[in-house]
Amino acid sequence: MKKVGGLLGIVIALGVGYFIFKTQMTQGPAGGAPPQQTIDVAGVKNDLLAIAQAERMYMASHGSYATVDQLQQDGSIQFSGTNRRGYNYQAEISAERFRIVATPADPAKEGWPTLSIDDTMQITQQ
Repeated sequence: MKKVGGLLGIVIALGVGYFIFKTQMTQGPAGGAPPQQTIDVAGVKNDLLAIAQAERMYMASHGSYATVDQLQQDGSIQFSGTNRRGYNYQAEISAERFRIVATPADPAKEGWPTLSIDDTMQITQQ
């Protein structure tokens, strides 16, 4: 009987440990976003910084801002603005300002943040 009780105790302890482990792996550190979302959002932020820097360089050489497609055709960015990491990038440009918006396009990323960067080089998250 003691052996059965000991075995049952071990099974319960392993079950509790597995539950805690699974919860941590799903939520990520400190109960935040899942790890895949954290990774993809960090990548999108890097893309936004690269696009914003390309906009600045394009302005210096052409005297105006460009769309994401124009930046790609010019060779200023090396990736497509559509469906990269499940996000679409779109440029809102005027004569003296730009704003690049990254919106989730992948249906699996519903509820993920929309990110943007403007000519001040500040990334905002909505």
